[in-house]
Amino acid sequence: MSAIKTASANSSKRKFPLEHTRNIGIAAHIDAGKTTTTERILFYAGVVHKMGEVHEGSATTDWMDQERERGITITSAAISCNWTNQHGPYAGICNQINIIDTPGHVDFTAEVERSLRVLDGAVGVFCAVAGVQPQSETVWRQMTKYNVPRIAFVNKMDRVGADYFAAIESMRERLKANAHPIYIPIGAEDEFRGVIDLASMDALVYDPADESGMTFEKTEIPADYVDSANDYREQLIEALADFDDDLANKYLEGEALSADDIRQAIRTATISLDFCGVIPGSAFKNKGVQSVLESVVNYLPCPLDLPPMKGENEKGGEVEVKPDDNAKFAGLAFKLMNDGYVGKLVFMRVYSGSLQKGTALYNPRTGKTERISRLLVMKANSREDIDVAYSGDICAIVGGRDIVTGDTLCTKGYDVRLEPPTFPEPVISMSIEPKTSADQEKMATGLQRLSEEDPTFVVSSDEETGQTLISGMGELHLEIIKDRLFREFKVGAEAGRPQIAYRETITANAEGEGKFVRQTGGSGQYGHARIKIEPLERGAGIEIVDKTVGGVIPKEFIKPTLDGIREAANNGTVAGFPVVDFKVVLFDGSFHDVDSNETSFKMAGIFAFRDAMAKASAILLEPVMDVEVETPEDYQGDIMGDLNRRRGQIQNVSAKTAFVSVCASVPLVEMFGYSTIVRSLSKGRASFSMEPASFEEVPPNILNTILETSGRVPVRN
Repeated sequence: MSAIKTASANSSKRKFPLEHTRNIGIAAHIDAGKTTTTERILFYAGVVHKMGEVHEGSATTDWMDQERERGITITSAAISCNWTNQHGPYAGICNQINIIDTPGHVDFTAEVERSLRVLDGAVGVFCAVAGVQPQSETVWRQMTKYNVPRIAFVNKMDRVGADYFAAIESMRERLKANAHPIYIPIGAEDEFRGVIDLASMDALVYDPADESGMTFEKTEIPADYVDSANDYREQLIEALADFDDDLANKYLEGEALSADDIRQAIRTATISLDFCGVIPGSAFKNKGVQSVLESVVNYLPCPLDLPPMKGENEKGGEVEVKPDDNAKFAGLAFKLMNDGYVGKLVFMRVYSGSLQKGTALYNPRTGKTERISRLLVMKANSREDIDVAYSGDICAIVGGRDIVTGDTLCTKGYDVRLEPPTFPEPVISMSIEPKTSADQEKMATGLQRLSEEDPTFVVSSDEETGQTLISGMGELHLEIIKDRLFREFKVGAEAGRPQIAYRETITANAEGEGKFVRQTGGSGQYGHARIKIEPLERGAGIEIVDKTVGGVIPKEFIKPTLDGIREAANNGTVAGFPVVDFKVVLFDGSFHDVDSNETSFKMAGIFAFRDAMAKASAILLEPVMDVEVETPEDYQGDIMGDLNRRRGQIQNVSAKTAFVSVCASVPLVEMFGYSTIVRSLSKGRASFSMEPASFEEVPPNILNTILETSGRVPVRN
């Protein structure tokens, strides 16, 4: 499949050539079985000798106390294993697989975002009963955003109600995925006993006496599955013909297709991003995971299979970074972690060149060099020292001081900035105050380190109350942050009730004028600016431009004026919340030869913005969530009635086996404590998930309540 025609890109000292390296992520909706699947992969690859269980708190990649107590993944964990395929063109060749197990809960979506940014391929895990779930859609969009080829593992085939082909159909409908089975199951629910490989047309039947899943027999396809296997193989070949001309020609001419012909076509189609092969199994019952490993090696790309990574130089020109051990070094810092033993760890994906410990790397963002004192390979929360990291590797470095998530580290003189991952804005905040003066310093240190680790966790101060505010992606996110503060940093603190991160925007064009004039007896202060403001589409962000002509504002005062406008946008005129989705044009002003200075024009920018906002029909926006509730039909009416009372808009109601799925858009402020309510309404039988959807205008009656209860006074001129 992947011929060793690019061997010159490999260092003679590396253990696994680039052709036999896979960097993959395991991603899915919460409770779809990602961590259990990862644990089985590690067991079959010989990394662990006893399978850990999520429900027992013993899974290798769920190492944080908070993960083991709650049975969920909170932080992405990196770990490596080796696998030698038994079948296909890679048979007998040992491959290195670097795995990142990602969270499924929407509050920790940033962990998925930054992981997918540096991975070459992914395994999407789906539930055979529920099919595509809300967070499945989110991670699928993230994979598409970063052009990550993927295969799908339909897990939980042992569960009551498991339907492999219905799960594939939901992928086609809800994800618009070109999904096709490359294996089909033998049996389902408590009769699930093996899989059929549609490439080789062999059956893999597991020995029921061996609960570890280590013993299975490669046999002929059972007679009652032959017709079905032939039909699905035919459909698979027809789908692959769109991606592989050789296979298409053989198929049209009636030639027999070998297993390797089909495997090569699956690989080509998968790497094209327009095809997704699907595999059935049950990670908990230890069936089908070996087929996932074989498919990772056979179908997901090595670093050489993908287009060169694109970067920019200092002037904004495009730079291509190719995987080559002999090239200049370039790597992307995608995650920071505070380790109790070695201090600050920076997780890095090496895109080109090789890195030895003790090397000094250049950071284009800061213009400084960072000396790398140690190089590590991470194995969840344990680590192994290495002397050198090569192109395509995922490693951790120790010794960098001024490095943040998204920084490029490179050889000095190699001017390249790789595209960093992007992260959503926080939607919820709460106040937190230290109990004693001794806790003040510990809390400041803890909050700084946690905000360095997590780009979606933001620390700020309320200007009116002086309180410290922490902001994040949801109630659970802030609860975990608070718990880590107490446990890891031994901080005694009191936390307030979570508050919504509202935003403000404008709905009309307006002009504003700001003058700052002050005479103090000596030299005075004078600044004058005129601006135009106009609304942009939701989610467009902020655009502030200078279009002054003729020197009406001297060049040295333009930047302070724009800085003043940007600072004023942090406090809107409706309720003092940040203003978003607008464009400001600075078009006129005046100055005084003696009295004008930077401070005067910064204040003029602030006054001009407030003046324009007062005329631009400003409104308050609130975060709205996409909520999906899965409930037995008996409780559907109560659930829908409760969502309506929460200002929810029902978007869709559909039947899923024994359950009904209710999809709605609901303001986040109405969802506090909903987990308790939904359990009460359904006698504990319903479950729900939600994810950020958009910001929408707050209704007038709700706005009045917010202004009355928030303690905020609208900012006025």
